Amino acid sequence: MTDTYNVRLEPVGVEFEVEDGEYILDAAFRQGIALPHGCKEGQCSACKCVQLDGESEMENYSTFALNDMEKDGGHILMCRSLAFSDLEIELLNYDEEVLSKSIPVKQYSGKIVDFQKLTHDIRGVQIELDAPLKFWAGQYVDITVKTEAGEEITRSFSMANPPSETQKLGFIIKKYPDGRFSNELDDGGIKAGADVRVEGPYGMCFRREDRQGPVILVGAGSGMSPVWSILNDHIASGEDRPVYFYYGARSQSDLFKLDEIAALTAAHPTVEFIPVLSHEDEANGWEGARGFVHEYVDSHLKELGIDGAGDVYACGPPPMIDALTPVLFMHDFDTDRIFYDKFTPTSGSSTH
Repeated sequence: MTDTYNVRLEPVGVEFEVEDGEYILDAAFRQGIALPHGCKEGQCSACKCVQLDGESEMENYSTFALNDMEKDGGHILMCRSLAFSDLEIELLNYDEEVLSKSIPVKQYSGKIVDFQKLTHDIRGVQIELDAPLKFWAGQYVDITVKTEAGEEITRSFSMANPPSETQKLGFIIKKYPDGRFSNELDDGGIKAGADVRVEGPYGMCFRREDRQGPVILVGAGSGMSPVWSILNDHIASGEDRPVYFYYGARSQSDLFKLDEIAALTAAHPTVEFIPVLSHEDEANGWEGARGFVHEYVDSHLKELGIDGAGDVYACGPPPMIDALTPVLFMHDFDTDRIFYDKFTPTSGSSTH
């Protein structure tokens, strides 16, 4: 019989069981307890907390996420920690709303039913599951597929469809030069009809409900995926809030979904779509916004007189997120109204 231990989380008073050989974070996910997390691989520090009592051991983590001084002071990373006794843990970061909306992480089987080339480096993928997956708009799943050559690839991708669509999931993914998943799609190593395993949902950058002020969406590249889900879920909710949807790209050839976006904004005048192009040739007749998206967000928020009002969902590559962060702080947005999802290329097991 497998040994189990009790984990108590302070200051929230939540308790759950962890099995022998199971990471603490995985045990929480399995039982529908949404704890702070990011990479789930001991690299990012999002799940860092303080162990108040009990015995545990950490496996394979980065000292950038948890340095030796922190470890000596009782800090642990829940994604890499195994329990050897009952534990008491103090959460350093937690969100009561997230805890109240937890969804158990489960495994699903499915098939890739279609994929499209949306731009030269953006792909659309559709997966049909054998059972409904409940998730919040903006969350992601881990997808495992076996190539024609027999290699298993696992990647993390955010759903582009709204949560009302629970069994046929859509994803928008970026093709990287060394990206195994996207390159296998293009080269035929992963075909429509391929079996997949899907695990989730994960992610803290999901749409919050019943808030005041505008909704500010900032995306670039495959960051369109969770932003598109959040936008459509917001519209379906019937909340009457202005939406400013900024999308950063290099040129007009990097824009996609324009017909769908035009139909959406025509039907919902409270939604304004602002594509921002950083490298569009002057001769191509582009009359829209130019520059880097974080710079345009800065100037446009000043023009609108929006300072600290509303919720921000920013999804895209790390340089965009890193550049946008000080802009939002300069505009007095509270950290609990800013939700980020960084999409990073990978050399390991996962990427968006």
